[in-house]
Amino acid sequence: MSDDHGHSHYDTPGSRRPRSEMELRTMALEAALVEKGLVATDAVDELLDYMEHRVGPHEGARVVARAWVDPDFKARLLADGTASIAELGIAGPEGNVRIVENTPEVHNLVVCTLCSCYPWPLLGLPPIWYKSFAYRARAVAEPRAVLREFGTEVGPEVEVRVWDSSAEVRYLVLPERPDGTGGLSEEELAALVTRNAMVGTEVLAPA
Repeated sequence: MSDDHGHSHYDTPGSRRPRSEMELRTMALEAALVEKGLVATDAVDELLDYMEHRVGPHEGARVVARAWVDPDFKARLLADGTASIAELGIAGPEGNVRIVENTPEVHNLVVCTLCSCYPWPLLGLPPIWYKSFAYRARAVAEPRAVLREFGTEVGPEVEVRVWDSSAEVRYLVLPERPDGTGGLSEEELAALVTRNAMVGTEVLAPA
């Protein structure tokens, strides 16, 4: 980003994808803040690097993969998510983090009905759909319909539990380990885990 503070309307000099209205507004706001001396471009670059590389779904995936291969860690994780996550050197989840486990009998779905509370050190910035009023309202009122719209079919015999995140408690779904992954390493397992699976809108496909 440090070479692009002039901001063309495309992603990179060679890109032909027009920037979205939100991207253009963000860049305009950044330029105004820099011009007024309220923020330095180096500080913006450092923040973006932190959000892109040091927090995000890859961190949540590490937690999930460790739970899949280490029963003792899984037990600690389900008992005290915040403390167990710290064991992996992942620090900074605001509020407490509670882990809810998907099983053949129970499927969990996470929402924040009031705003967009989200375990960002584990999942990165929340996606637009998570912050939308439609998702926040419908995930509680008709969770199975919402899941179907994400391509996730949950059988009538499976209980769907909806967890409402708040400033005090953030939730992370521990997905079921996919079939056919018995020979995979912990790193290989982590690569299978998606952000949506950790929110509960997706079920991981067999390997």
